[in-house]
Amino acid sequence: MAFEPRIVGFLCNWCSYAGADLAGVSRFQYPPNIRVIRVMCSGRVDPVLIIEALIQGADGVLIGGCHLGDCHYITGNYYTEKRINVTKELLRLAGIEPERLRLEWITASEGERFANIVADFVNQVRALGPSQVAKDEKLMVRLSAATEAAKNFRLRLLSGKEIKLTGEGNVYGEKIEPQTMDRMLRTAAAAEFKRSLIIELTKQSALSVKELASEIGEPTDITLDHVVALRSKNLLAMSAIVGFTPRYKAILAGGA
Repeated sequence: MAFEPRIVGFLCNWCSYAGADLAGVSRFQYPPNIRVIRVMCSGRVDPVLIIEALIQGADGVLIGGCHLGDCHYITGNYYTEKRINVTKELLRLAGIEPERLRLEWITASEGERFANIVADFVNQVRALGPSQVAKDEKLMVRLSAATEAAKNFRLRLLSGKEIKLTGEGNVYGEKIEPQTMDRMLRTAAAAEFKRSLIIELTKQSALSVKELASEIGEPTDITLDHVVALRSKNLLAMSAIVGFTPRYKAILAGGA
């Protein structure tokens, strides 16, 4: 049997969902692979929801919003664009093809465009093949780490302030170049993902810095910096010393 992708679509109420409705009324044909979730604004689609959809078995996620400049809530879709960029970077770090996530701007009058986008995205995901998340325990752990990283306050603050910092500037009126801001976001995403991955890995067993470095793909000195940062936040503790090597374990809520 040919692989048929399972697509989750988050569509904004005012434009993309109305476009999907028009596609149905106009009888434009598109694959039945998509399951639509209506949201009031694409800006309400949290990265955690996107990653959770992939964890729960979706092969791809489509986000539909109003065209830039036409958002019912003025700037909601600008923030959507920034969040999707961060989410794609977290997916890449986790080992998931960023192409499984797609953002499109669709108006209420673009029913045919909606149908064409769904058909194209289904073909795109079909070419990538079925998601391996459910069959790969390591991939599931890495996606769990991506979920926790997406919740991180620093990462949310940076992505939320990007428009202001690159457009209006900081409190001194100094603007940050978009390329510089992009590098800052990528660096922050990588750091928070690696730290979240350390927590996920040490939930089950105590690991040394050398073992953690091998798992997260970082040099031991950088891994040690992550360990120190996590210990300072009471998220990681030294569990034992084997020979001369400290081993660390995650501090779970409730002391479990």
